[in-house]
Amino acid sequence: MNRETLKKYITIAVLAAFAFMAVAFGRIPVVLFLSYEPKDIIITIGGFLLGPFASVLISVTVSFLEMVTISSTGIIGFFMNVLATCSFATTASLIYKKKRTIKGAAIGLFSGIITATLVMLLWNYIVTPIFMHVPREEVVKLLVPAILPFNLLKGGINTALTLLLYKPVSSALRKGKLLPAQTARVKRKQSIGVLIISLIILLTCIIFVLALKGII
Repeated sequence: MNRETLKKYITIAVLAAFAFMAVAFGRIPVVLFLSYEPKDIIITIGGFLLGPFASVLISVTVSFLEMVTISSTGIIGFFMNVLATCSFATTASLIYKKKRTIKGAAIGLFSGIITATLVMLLWNYIVTPIFMHVPREEVVKLLVPAILPFNLLKGGINTALTLLLYKPVSSALRKGKLLPAQTARVKRKQSIGVLIISLIILLTCIIFVLALKGII
């Protein structure tokens, strides 16, 4: 194993550790049995930095660690976690790999929202009745009023925070010599635009969560 490959796997391990901590200490109940976990942000950044395969590897690693430590959902939870994370992070990473610009990142992230939402609607329809021991008709009643908005909300938060945190995380990894030095510079106007759009998306999602909980 050469030095660059070793650095890549060390970086994946570091990101996986942070993603697991995000699950363990950052879980936020949103609606019914659905909770938001910020791990997808870290996994998506890993995919942006190291490629789509890295996002899959981090997702599987974190979901397995979650299954054997803090989760009570067993193999079904592991399977659903991998599906949810990969459908968002890997979709975004695949598109960003082909178009490594702010526009490419935005297209990738919004494509990830759509893909993850559709995938989770389908698999909740299939798996949730088996897992919760309820008739499928009961789950169908939750798809539009609960599961659909939850996944759109989750995707929106992940998109906003990925755009906000990508540069600081990549800079920190470069300072730690885990990534090569950056060659391209992002224009200041583009950075400000990304910041504004990210904050607007994040604020909208926060207001939506507060509304769901009846706080506002």
